[in-house]
Amino acid sequence: MSTLTKRNPEGASADRVITMAEAIREALAEEMRRDPGVFIIGEDVAEAGTPFKVLKGLVEEFGPQRVIDAPISEAGFTGIAVGAAMTGMRPVVDIMFGDFLTLAMDQIVNQAAKVHYMSGGRWRAPIVIRATMGATLRKAAQHSQSLHAWFAHIPGLKVVLPSTPYDAKGLLKTAIRDDNPVLFFENKAIYSTRGHVPAEEYTIPFGVADIKREGRDLTIVATSRMVQVALEAAEQLAELGIEAEVVDPRTLVPLDRRTLIESAKKTGRVIILDEGHQSYGVAAELAAAITEGAFYYLDAPVVRLGAMDVPIPFSPPLEDLTVPDSEKVVAAAKTLCGRP
Repeated sequence: MSTLTKRNPEGASADRVITMAEAIREALAEEMRRDPGVFIIGEDVAEAGTPFKVLKGLVEEFGPQRVIDAPISEAGFTGIAVGAAMTGMRPVVDIMFGDFLTLAMDQIVNQAAKVHYMSGGRWRAPIVIRATMGATLRKAAQHSQSLHAWFAHIPGLKVVLPSTPYDAKGLLKTAIRDDNPVLFFENKAIYSTRGHVPAEEYTIPFGVADIKREGRDLTIVATSRMVQVALEAAEQLAELGIEAEVVDPRTLVPLDRRTLIESAKKTGRVIILDEGHQSYGVAAELAAAITEGAFYYLDAPVVRLGAMDVPIPFSPPLEDLTVPDSEKVVAAAKTLCGRP
């Protein structure tokens, strides 16, 4: 995939361009060197380096005691990690496909999310659960879902969706240092995306959205891989004389409502773009937040574009139809702006 067109992040060297997978691996390695309590556990994380090779080489540096190949039991090794977090360690759990989070729901939703509250603040679970998301890679219905909305619904969990290598590294380092359980969703379709990443130490705070492109006519709020779809659509819209502002929340919990609302007030028109199923999803929550905060500034209703409410097909042409693309965004934007 091509390098993102976003301006270079502050402090980034012009010639240091790496992939999102490399940025994630760098973040993990740096945090494991910094804190001996950080370890990785999951299926095929050691010698295999995961099916997407994101963790390749880490076991050679840190050994099998800190990069742990677990049996095929998401419930088992997630539970082990929650216990380790409660006793002072900082585990990073690798869930090979986000769909398999369903097998560890009790450990995440009933244990990790609630232990601080139920112990009166005496215990905590500083655990990061990395999981993939996203369709269009021909992985079929049980390996292609985007389930981030489920976890944003649960008090006690933080939810992160990076869209660029720069964001992925900075947000992952923040997640590992956070004292709360964090769900860190990586869209597997953008592991090869390249972008500017500083060699120097940096973190990105949660709850701070990023304006990936400034505009005056329309706001597109996009998450994860949909940020790239939004940027592509914005380039096409610019040729039509429509300047679209692209806003990336980066974290759903906590959510930077202020930036979303201020952008909506500026442009008066909003499209929400998310790869999760559209009904009862993230797009609906973001649309509600914007409508409540910018109602009297809006020139049209907020438009949601999400995945179709169907299981993800294995057929390539059908799979591609189920998720938003730049053509759908451009068509929606033209309608919002009153263009034929």
